[in-house]
Amino acid sequence: MAGLFSKFNDGGPIFTITIFVLILAIIGLIVYRLVTKTENKRIEKLIIHLGWFALAWGFLGRTFGLIIAFDNIAAAGELTPHLMAEGLKMALVDPLMGITAFLIARGGVIILNLSPSTTLRDRESRT
Repeated sequence: MAGLFSKFNDGGPIFTITIFVLILAIIGLIVYRLVTKTENKRIEKLIIHLGWFALAWGFLGRTFGLIIAFDNIAAAGELTPHLMAEGLKMALVDPLMGITAFLIARGGVIILNLSPSTTLRDRESRT
């Protein structure tokens, strides 16, 4: 578990924690929609938008990671494998998390579209 938390720091906590919170929100919305079984397109759209935001946020983190890596290399005056590895590690963690959040969101929307839903009209006709 400690290794997982160290990866959060490798990607920059601002980016990785934000994406992690988005993943939790996406999963929560998917579960909520599956449990309530109501057809709510607003929830599905929110899941889609959160997934796209997480993806974009991850690539923004990558951009900052590369800039920091090149700044560190410029400050050191020479390119060492250690400096390059640290910068690339930071530049790869955020997009990986963003892509993961995006895939969870897209998979959830597919599951929601395949699952039977109960509309308000169906519930009223049963009572």
